[in-house]
Amino acid sequence: MTAYPEHRSHTRLFVLSGPSGAGKSTLIHKALALEPNCVASISATTRAPRGQEQNGVDYDFCSEEEFQALINDDLLLEYAQVFGKHFYGTPKKFIEEQFADGKNVIMDIDVQGAMQIRKRMPDDAVLIFVTPPTQEILEQRLRDRGTDDAVAIGKRLETAAQEIAQWKDYDYLIINDDVDVAVAQLRNILGSARLRIDW
Repeated sequence: MTAYPEHRSHTRLFVLSGPSGAGKSTLIHKALALEPNCVASISATTRAPRGQEQNGVDYDFCSEEEFQALINDDLLLEYAQVFGKHFYGTPKKFIEEQFADGKNVIMDIDVQGAMQIRKRMPDDAVLIFVTPPTQEILEQRLRDRGTDDAVAIGKRLETAAQEIAQWKDYDYLIINDDVDVAVAQLRNILGSARLRIDW
């Protein structure tokens, strides 16, 4: 007898990429408040904590020697050196623990990291590209943040151009013009993944 249709529980890693100023962190924060079955990924980094950031909550802060040990022992799903300074990476253990607990994981990483994840988790990763509607709006958002000087903004815009060129390598595109609409679109993607036939 043919089995009656049913959904199989399959946790996934939702990877958001896009230029600085696209609003990825805001989308993730708002979506997590509405999606109890999802958690945010915690990255390891060699940079120092900023403001009220807490170890094990915002990031796993570590020394360069500790980070290199994670690389050597193949304990990172992906990693990269950002702007030629600090290293960032995604520990495999955290993702595996959340999957074992039946949780989906949402993360914000650059294009390079997203492509590494696609190669290592082709069946479990959903890649989502997030961008403002225009280059002009992107630049204005970066200036309005007031966190970078003109040189840093210039570097971010150069990096943004390189990232935007790869948007077609992703599974979904969110053009973040209205944050509430963008959050709804992100939740639609999360929902569609749960309904996908995957046996």
